[in-house]
Amino acid sequence: MKIIDEHLIDSVTEEALASPRLRMNRNFHESPDDPVQRMLNAVQPGSYLRPHRHPDREELFLLLRGAVRILIFENDGTLRESFVLAPELKSYGVTIPYGHWHSLFSLEHGTVFLEVKQGPYLPLAEEHFAPWAPKPDDPEGINGFFTKYGNLSPTTVSR
Repeated sequence: MKIIDEHLIDSVTEEALASPRLRMNRNFHESPDDPVQRMLNAVQPGSYLRPHRHPDREELFLLLRGAVRILIFENDGTLRESFVLAPELKSYGVTIPYGHWHSLFSLEHGTVFLEVKQGPYLPLAEEHFAPWAPKPDDPEGINGFFTKYGNLSPTTVSR
């Protein structure tokens, strides 16, 4: 049995702070081959998650602490939706359907969410990363990404 408590959430948060990517996950599944992938994701402000899509599986995010902005894009990179998961907004989770371009970023120190998706784990191929989005080695592009999407209102832009 694995218990998700404050100590575990604090631990994975500290690991995220120490990581160059400012994020860290803690897996609950035993193997990358497991049919269901379950993990905590700690994401600190400033962590860049390159917009991507999963061709054949949806994801569930359930916020445990902090606040996170979810971004959903059209195929051409136009923002379709932006919304915040945060307790004060009474917004706690989301399912991202397969095939949808998406990204997220932390709005608060200590943000942690539970992620669940179908296994086995398959690393994303380059074609599943948005061609219009900055690559992880492009700090200027990433700064522009945060500037562009960090000033949106905390509620949905469009649906």
